Amino acid sequence: MENPGRAGEPPGSAALTAQALAARVASGDTRAAARACRLVDEGWPGHAELLAALYSRGAATWTIGVTGSPGVGKSTLCSRLVQHFRAQGGRVAVVAVDPTSPFTGGAILGDRIRMQAHWEDPDVFVRSVATRGAHGGLSRTAADVARVLGAWGARVVLIETVGVGQDELDVMRVADTTLVIQAPGAGDDVQAAKAGLLECADVFAVNKADLPGADDVVDALRGMLVLGHITGSSAAPRAGHSAAAFAAAVTTDAAAAGAAWDVPVSACVATRDQGIDALVTQLEAHRSWLQSSDAGRARRRERLRQELAGRVREALSAAWLAAHPGDLDRAAEQVASGALDPYAATLLLLASAAPG
Repeated sequence: MENPGRAGEPPGSAALTAQALAARVASGDTRAAARACRLVDEGWPGHAELLAALYSRGAATWTIGVTGSPGVGKSTLCSRLVQHFRAQGGRVAVVAVDPTSPFTGGAILGDRIRMQAHWEDPDVFVRSVATRGAHGGLSRTAADVARVLGAWGARVVLIETVGVGQDELDVMRVADTTLVIQAPGAGDDVQAAKAGLLECADVFAVNKADLPGADDVVDALRGMLVLGHITGSSAAPRAGHSAAAFAAAVTTDAAAAGAAWDVPVSACVATRDQGIDALVTQLEAHRSWLQSSDAGRARRRERLRQELAGRVREALSAAWLAAHPGDLDRAAEQVASGALDPYAATLLLLASAAPG
């Protein structure tokens, strides 16, 4: 793992340029990859140039987002997936997102502890990142860290979300394939249908399938998927159920609709390594669909469009704050004193950003 250096200080030599570091990462240097991950995660000077230099290097990397409620066994299942993908050859990486304390600003970063089985494997890289106030189960830098690890040579990168429950939809915007994990006893039969989890999933895994009620969870998920497909069929043409559905905004082609992805539901017991082969087969089938179908390619274009929109929003926000120091604090004081309401204050702040 990397040498973190002092707080607020980029790791390694300041003389190491982004291009030089990128070359070392692309050569498979693990220490350089660790340094690059830290540089990107902290947003230190040169991180944008580094990411630009590495972007094309990891273009073939397959990114799998792993999400689900706390206690369903995400980390254990991720560890098993690492084991199975490593058996196929090639490097594997995990970006594990841990929640940041709102009080101390720290994070436990406990997923490294849970994945100690791979600690001595030089071709497995586990990187923990903190949410740092980001919502949706991800860190703002998770996608960029995953790209660094793809350039390092990871054939597969798993992104494990925080596990906040029903609102982890951001993962579908950064991962090629989204795996949603459920387990018996994690909630009632409609829990998985809340807040878009059905639309988020490309593959469902019912973990802890050796526990009572697992068959009921599998049946309930399959039933809700069928119901969702039926009720959605009367609306505008869609690019299939699941995370692929948000590609419908950019394609209504009949052939693409005919190639829609049907979300599979797989039962497994991660602690016993049962059902993992079948789950990997379903995940790989989704990757093949992404590469070979019109709907799958439209899904990727829409995901990239949303990523660019998010980056533009962040850049505009940062540029406005830099150009108008103190404006936000003054507006907040006016709202607090009753001189302005929040809506009028927002309009005034937006007006100050308008050209001319």
